[in-house]
Amino acid sequence: MNNVQKIVLHLYFSLFMAIADRKAREKENLKSLILQGAKKLFVEKGIEQTTIRNIADEIDYSIGTVYVYFKDKNAILHELHSGGFAELGGYFKELYTIADPMERLRIMGRIYIKFALENTEMYDLMFNLKAPMEFLTKGNQEEWNEGKGAFGVLKSTVEHCMEQGHFKGHTLEPLSFMIWSLVHGMCCLEIRQRSKGVNLANPETIVTDSYNEFLLMIGKA
Repeated sequence: MNNVQKIVLHLYFSLFMAIADRKAREKENLKSLILQGAKKLFVEKGIEQTTIRNIADEIDYSIGTVYVYFKDKNAILHELHSGGFAELGGYFKELYTIADPMERLRIMGRIYIKFALENTEMYDLMFNLKAPMEFLTKGNQEEWNEGKGAFGVLKSTVEHCMEQGHFKGHTLEPLSFMIWSLVHGMCCLEIRQRSKGVNLANPETIVTDSYNEFLLMIGKA
């Protein structure tokens, strides 16, 4: 093979790879578009009321295009649900560098609230809609692995706090669940705009202010 042939072959290979990369990006972008459209409809209309046709119409593509990427609505739901916990895990990454467990617990709550309020539709799908749990049950999956992992991060942090002498007289699992429930409840009330209908003096900052009150309480524990 002479030099000219080598150059032509190299150019052909480079062009082929560029086209392949572009097609891969387009495929990934379209898949993401389907997921975003489905997430919006699942929250607005409910899981049962949303169809593949609805999703296709929402993103202005054909039904066949949606089926190229997902075999059914449950497959879309499952990927969204798993992706949400992956996003939450990304938010939690900064916790791994915090050695003091009480400080980690405080920051964990702030991060959780930040995630919930920055990703309201995703948060609803992860924690408020029944369908993801029904899908897991129908699939004969005994454990909610994503939820188990997220709760495990909180539970282990609370356990480390207790090992350092905090929360004396408390029981690990119920205490961990109570903390999760409290922060989750504040997020849900804010997302559903219930905090704006009870004549609060500062509804815009009530979640942050309330969480600070909680921190004052656990600071004495």
